Amino acid sequence: MELYAILIIVGLFILVAFLLGLRDKITAEKNLIKILTRIYGQAPTKHYKNDDMDHVTGFYRNHRGDFQIDDTTWNDLNMDGVFKRLNYCLSAAGEEYLYYMLRTPKQEDDFEKLEKQVDFLKKNDEDRRKIQLIFHRIGNTSRYSIYDYIDYLEKFGKGSNNFHYIMLLVLLGAIVLCFVNFNYGFIALIILMVVQIISYFRIKSNIDPYLVTYNYIMRVLSSVKNFSSLKQDVFAEDMEELKKAAAEFSSFRMGADILLSPARNNSSGNPVDLVMDYIRMVTHLDIIKFNQMFRIIVEKMDKLDKILEITGRIEACVSIACFRASFEGRYVIPEFAKGPYMGKELIHPLIEDAVANDIETGRGVLLTGSNASGKSTFLKTCAINSILAQSIHTVIGSEYKAEFYRIFSSMALKDDIFEGDSYYIVEIKSIKRILDAAAQEGSRVLCFVDEVLRGTNTVERIAASTQILKKLAKEGVSCFAATHDIELTALLKEEYDIYHFEGDVTDNDVHFDYKLKQGPATTRNAIKLLGVLGYDENIVQDAQKMADDFLVKGKWAVEQNYLRKDIY
Repeated sequence: MELYAILIIVGLFILVAFLLGLRDKITAEKNLIKILTRIYGQAPTKHYKNDDMDHVTGFYRNHRGDFQIDDTTWNDLNMDGVFKRLNYCLSAAGEEYLYYMLRTPKQEDDFEKLEKQVDFLKKNDEDRRKIQLIFHRIGNTSRYSIYDYIDYLEKFGKGSNNFHYIMLLVLLGAIVLCFVNFNYGFIALIILMVVQIISYFRIKSNIDPYLVTYNYIMRVLSSVKNFSSLKQDVFAEDMEELKKAAAEFSSFRMGADILLSPARNNSSGNPVDLVMDYIRMVTHLDIIKFNQMFRIIVEKMDKLDKILEITGRIEACVSIACFRASFEGRYVIPEFAKGPYMGKELIHPLIEDAVANDIETGRGVLLTGSNASGKSTFLKTCAINSILAQSIHTVIGSEYKAEFYRIFSSMALKDDIFEGDSYYIVEIKSIKRILDAAAQEGSRVLCFVDEVLRGTNTVERIAASTQILKKLAKEGVSCFAATHDIELTALLKEEYDIYHFEGDVTDNDVHFDYKLKQGPATTRNAIKLLGVLGYDENIVQDAQKMADDFLVKGKWAVEQNYLRKDIY
């Protein structure tokens, strides 16, 4: 009777623990639904730790395309920041596919399916939240991408089960020997069990880091059933593909609990779990299952990749819907057509209360203006919106019409101390890659260059910049370039449309309206800014006089009357 009482108590304990866990899960999901409802239409609130971005490149790195945004352009435009502003994903699959989309702008108008799904998700709040809840259950893979874990596994080795099968047979033989000669059989059994336990912990330490991948795959496969409940026509094709691909993993899921049980080796004190732990140690059943599951992953990687692609794309559509809602009234669906580049009321997605600007040009654009007047921000605004247009079919503005481009930039460059390259060398290498791209087959190149060749002297900079920008125009490149060299506006007026930004320095303060204006800059504020920042008045006056004389005479005159002995 006491044994029955103990078993009943243990059973009740397990049941209560299960019910409490279920209650906590239901409560957590209800709270998540409330949060998703409350924050819809707002910017993402996720705070990123140092390693939170480590996994997002996984899908992109394993799906290289003919044209993708290169690292220079990605870093110039702070596209990691744009990704974070766009990222409403709750699963690793969604984050990785969203990142892949941003780095892989389409080169043809293939957005019909995306638009139908995004429009549905934007208009149907309850269905969108149900889908988000499914992705919340899938969750993340911890620090690394599933593709990274699989690469590591392949380096680790496929892990043959032959040794484990042989040891099981030998163990069985020792048990049989016990019935023939108990002493010899028992001694052999103990020795074999010790050997098995020692080897178990050695192998277990190698495979444990990869269990997070198996758990993640299991959650993704389990989600397919939940996705199948989505009966909407816009997802019908995806659901059918998901079911077909998931059916290939029935043997992967069968018996997976022996390896992926939450109680595995967690010292919970549950008698059943303790017994199972010892059975695993002696028989290596979980290691055998691990190797079987790995072989299935390798053999069915194309099917697993398809599942990750479809689920990731669906959640990326959720993110796009949420992103559009956060810019309600300030975004537009782009139009694609051969002809001029046209954008109206374009704004930078990362700048609060950004000033909107219009641009329309059938050629390149040359921008002039003083520091901090808005040149670089405008270049980045156009570049980012062109990438968003061709990736998530969304532009932050009131109108956008352009052709499909291969997009490059040469902006936030730095000396390369590892390669031993000076700033100027880095600059000319960066621009050379754009010229090389223009010579290759593909869509027209759209490029953005900030402060052309700033790393060299004035005379050679103007001469080289003129010829490079002319060559880009001749190659059919649509180039948006910013410069402080006002001389370029006269030298390139036949090839480029000239625009400028300007600011006023009054009352020891500087004022910028950040509005794009036609023609070259007519004001120069660099020297005046010295006064605003408290430089000696004599320095400011002498510098201004030298600049004014140069504009009149066309040459620099270094004479004593420019140099005040009281300060030099």
